Amino acid sequence: MIAIGSDHAGYALKCEIIKHLEEKGIEFIDCGCSGESVDYPDIAEKTCAKVVSGEADKGILICGTGVGISISANKINGIRAALCGDWYSAKYTRLHNDANVLCMGGRVIGAGLAIEITDIFLETEFEGGRHARRVEKIMKLEEK
Repeated sequence: MIAIGSDHAGYALKCEIIKHLEEKGIEFIDCGCSGESVDYPDIAEKTCAKVVSGEADKGILICGTGVGISISANKINGIRAALCGDWYSAKYTRLHNDANVLCMGGRVIGAGLAIEITDIFLETEFEGGRHARRVEKIMKLEEK
């Protein structure tokens, strides 16, 4: 299960990603918006709550640049959000960082690249090993 959300600037790209998820038979929860003007921190909070609670395995967030929504998502305990604009970053944030939320910029990348990034993010498993120790250290930063 994937939780997906966007603000108004990321809405068109969110619709393309949703269409792709449907075509692949991947279940998702649409956490908004419906194209109206909204504040990206609210969408990040709603979408990430689904990931933290376990209702969703991973999340996808989209705003204009991906920056604001990724900053917002990373303020939420339990979230490791990564802003990705290329396949390499999407692959290695899963392999090495066990990122659980993918962030993208709807005004920065096109639908074709976003779909490729989404597929890589969703299909790549965490490598564990020495990276597990580092992810544990990342999560301990929330306690400070």
